Amino acid sequence: MNMKTIQLRRWGIVCGLVLVFVGGGVLGLFARSWANQAGDKIVPVFVGRTGAGAPPAGDNGMGFADVLKPVLPAVVSVTSSRVVKVPQNQFPFFNNPFFQQFFGGRQPPQQEREQGLGSGVIVNADGYILTNNHVIAKATDIKVILPDKRQLPGKVVGADPKTDIAVVKIAANGLPTVTLGDSSKLQVGDYAFAIGNPFGVGETATMGIISATGRNGLDIEDYEDFIQTDASINPGNSGGALLNARGEVIGINTAILSGNSGGNQGIGFAIPINLAKYVMEQILSHGKVVRGYIGVGIQEVTPDLAKAFHVPPEQGALVGSVEPNSPAAKAGLQRGDVITELNGQPVTGANDLRLKVGMMAPGTTAHLKILSNGETRDVDVVLGEAPSGKGAGGPSAGSEENSPMKGVQVQELTGDIRQQLGLNSEVKGVVVSEVPDGSPASDVGLQRGDVIEQVNRHPVTSVSDYDRLIREAGAQTVVLLINRGGATTFVVVQPE
Repeated sequence: MNMKTIQLRRWGIVCGLVLVFVGGGVLGLFARSWANQAGDKIVPVFVGRTGAGAPPAGDNGMGFADVLKPVLPAVVSVTSSRVVKVPQNQFPFFNNPFFQQFFGGRQPPQQEREQGLGSGVIVNADGYILTNNHVIAKATDIKVILPDKRQLPGKVVGADPKTDIAVVKIAANGLPTVTLGDSSKLQVGDYAFAIGNPFGVGETATMGIISATGRNGLDIEDYEDFIQTDASINPGNSGGALLNARGEVIGINTAILSGNSGGNQGIGFAIPINLAKYVMEQILSHGKVVRGYIGVGIQEVTPDLAKAFHVPPEQGALVGSVEPNSPAAKAGLQRGDVITELNGQPVTGANDLRLKVGMMAPGTTAHLKILSNGETRDVDVVLGEAPSGKGAGGPSAGSEENSPMKGVQVQELTGDIRQQLGLNSEVKGVVVSEVPDGSPASDVGLQRGDVIEQVNRHPVTSVSDYDRLIREAGAQTVVLLINRGGATTFVVVQPE
């Protein structure tokens, strides 16, 4: 190898190294620029709207301590106890002579004490606490445990089983309190925090979102408008606080859908704070909840009923009955009317109307928009006070061969039958004596003892009336007005 070749190779190596360094620098600058841009995109951010679901301030957006710290001291544990009777047959072996020779023939105690555990929120610095009715129901002893470990006896100020809300008072002042929010502004996807004492382990905070609002039809309470959340709620959380991202109480934790496990399945329910606050104010003002009352039996407008009554489906509330001398009767409401608006607000269903009327004071005027026989009219109803045991609306609501009523047997409504069914003399119709299993009438819930007052909006006063109207209906859909225990409701029987 000559000297010229060696010099050329050395020169090539030097050029290669220069290119490597220069290229590496350029790539490094590009990589740094790309990394900075990518870093801007992957920085944790909270995607939400301004308001109830907005992220909390503080902690650089990385936590929720600033939201929870002010609230934790105002959420308490509530324990209750009550004495219950024990059935004698629970210990049948004590009646055996063999055991009596050891126990001297003495019977076991016929009472035992049950313990309950729940939570509550302090709403007033002078010791007023909001909780669930089922936490303190029938309790003979109530104890409130504060986060600072103080244990104070509690006294029930008042309770409302229809909404499962109760107010408890403790002898203390200068207590930390919660801030009540506005549950009407909640939207699905908003942050939610549940605070309480699950399983008695101690004060616990969990996080989730608002899964749904306006949940009803769960048969938990008479008035249902639940907030649904996946924030973990477990036994012992009842009466605790459901918070939004600003640390405001938006609900009172009440129930869970637990399946067979008895624990959290990601479906928890809370009473909206607007409803709980209304009930609390009523209790503090009157010692009980005073509700407005129309005096009608209402039901949902199903697609079948909407078609039969020529109204939009699943809108409004169908009047199934009108109580005599009630505010509704005095205002001229009739069975078959559909209430579509209350005070200018749309009525989305029977439960919606019941809630809205129940939160109006007796003596106020309710402005209703009614749809009846294809015509709209306005009706003003001066609300009465809901009687004890009733909701704001009132009480709830051998045929032709090709008829959907095929196989249904009816008989005359005699005086004796009317007395047995507890019906007054004004009730007219025929009594259902047999409903075949699996028939269309059975499928919609018609049962023995029901009184059919109308067929396809025509009154029925005898078996002959009923037979004639069923024959005229033929194989078409039949709309019945039935009376069950004094409450009337419409049902639609479809052909097979």
